[in-house]
Amino acid sequence: MGLGDRGNRGIEKKIGDRYNSKKQRGGSVGDKKKEELEKLKKEVQILRDLLVRAEQENLALSEHALGARTEWVADSDVAKKLEEDLRESEERFRRIVENANDGILAIDEGNRIELANRVASEVTGYPPDRLLGLDFHALFDEKNRAYLRDLFRRRDPDTGLRVCSEMEIVTAQGTSKEAEICITSVKNRRGAMKTYAYLRDISPTKRIETELRKTNEFLRNLIENSVDGIIAADMKGKIIIFNKSSEKLLGYTAEEAIEKVHITQLYPPGMAKEIMAQLRSPGHGGVGRLEPFQINLVNKGGDLIPVNISAAILYEKGKEIASFGIFTDLRDKLKMEGELREAQLQLLQSEKMASLGKLAAGVAHEINNPLGGILIFSRLLIEDLAPGDPRRKDLERICEETTRCKEIVKGLLEFARQTSSQMEPTDINRALAQGISLLENQALFHNIRIIKNLDPSLPPIQANASQLNQVFMNIILNAAEAMDGQGMIIIRTALGPERDTVLIEIEDTGCGIKEEHLTRIFEPFFTTKEVGKGTGLGLSMSYGIVQKHRGRIWVKSKEGEGSTFFIEFPIKGDVEEAPS
Repeated sequence: MGLGDRGNRGIEKKIGDRYNSKKQRGGSVGDKKKEELEKLKKEVQILRDLLVRAEQENLALSEHALGARTEWVADSDVAKKLEEDLRESEERFRRIVENANDGILAIDEGNRIELANRVASEVTGYPPDRLLGLDFHALFDEKNRAYLRDLFRRRDPDTGLRVCSEMEIVTAQGTSKEAEICITSVKNRRGAMKTYAYLRDISPTKRIETELRKTNEFLRNLIENSVDGIIAADMKGKIIIFNKSSEKLLGYTAEEAIEKVHITQLYPPGMAKEIMAQLRSPGHGGVGRLEPFQINLVNKGGDLIPVNISAAILYEKGKEIASFGIFTDLRDKLKMEGELREAQLQLLQSEKMASLGKLAAGVAHEINNPLGGILIFSRLLIEDLAPGDPRRKDLERICEETTRCKEIVKGLLEFARQTSSQMEPTDINRALAQGISLLENQALFHNIRIIKNLDPSLPPIQANASQLNQVFMNIILNAAEAMDGQGMIIIRTALGPERDTVLIEIEDTGCGIKEEHLTRIFEPFFTTKEVGKGTGLGLSMSYGIVQKHRGRIWVKSKEGEGSTFFIEFPIKGDVEEAPS
């Protein structure tokens, strides 16, 4: 038993004893005095119950203030002193209750409020005089009333009740207010169950939580719906943010990246450390910041993805806690830039071919005229000779070679002519034969054997024959140069595996292509030839022409074992108009 409990019981006992003693001696106390004492005894009982909680918070009253003398002195001055002590005790408890940070309600067994402090009045919106006597359940809506009724019904009559929860209070103005409510039930010394409710207004906290939740949701949506990939990791490299654009960019799901992928796996070897070193140095945008620059990321399939990266380090109290990067996919941009370069090259080539066409036309006229004269006079001489004259064979040979020269000039003129961009049904075998005829008699091909394995049943395709000649001649010339003028070139044509395409293979026995060059041979201006012997435009132009014909071109090669170029064109389907 605490000091307060013993003190209050002593005060109550002495007041009662003195009142009874006066009655026995014929003395009497006025009715008003009697009512005041009864009221004080009742309030002391309420406050005594609160003392149980106050004692736990080291608010015990002193033995001297609340203790009683062991012997009764029937003196009116002593009685007055006891009444003053009782009032002082009640006032002390009232100050404790009134100055508490939480609202405090004392509730009787009929659920009526019999004590309420200032904070409880502020929380509920009821003035103190209206709170007293109010049904405690009236402070809640029907749902919470049912909860409280069930709670009180299930409480243990011996051990009481102690529970805290967040509930909505219905204020005197009819509005709802979020509150944290702790309810405690204990038995007083008379065995009556007393209930105390402690109220704390948490509506400002809830408002802050709601605003914080909205802000977090906004930021989450901002990150998730960014067109750029956003990835964040802690300082151990564990990924903590991986947005939708990052999923699309790298092929990992967010869950997969966060649980299984280390940040260094997204970069080529050594690149992650290099980026962190740049972030920590002042020379790339300031310490903790990295200005945008181009790098490659590694996707789930191991492919390199070109991106622009900008990054930063996050600090907390001067300590690095995380880093994040914003990644812009450059594939479409680089593709467009490549197509633009190809278009520019096509334009340059078209201008070049137009000039060559004019030159070839002039040369053809200059050559064709003497060739025509040679051919006419040779035939006239043949007609003048007797059938058995041995000179006829020599003149016939002159006619044959002259006719062949005219065909070469004609083929050169057709190859150089770019005035027509019309797509028309084209025989692939004939286009190959024309290209080969322009090359096989050149000095470079004197020691090269060209084997033609052409499928005669191939259907025609929609194409520009002169442009296909350009593609075939580029590849055949490269093959001859790779063999240093000695070896074998095998040319095959056939239907594709699905029989809806035409496939051309050009195989050589040359030096092959280095593995690191295979991915670059179709890039503009890329060449492995010596300075002055190549521009790096031939295969790039060939690639562009094949693309315009909705075809594909690729190569298989191993250094020292020759190369095979594959070209595939659709038999049917729309194609782009060839550039003029």
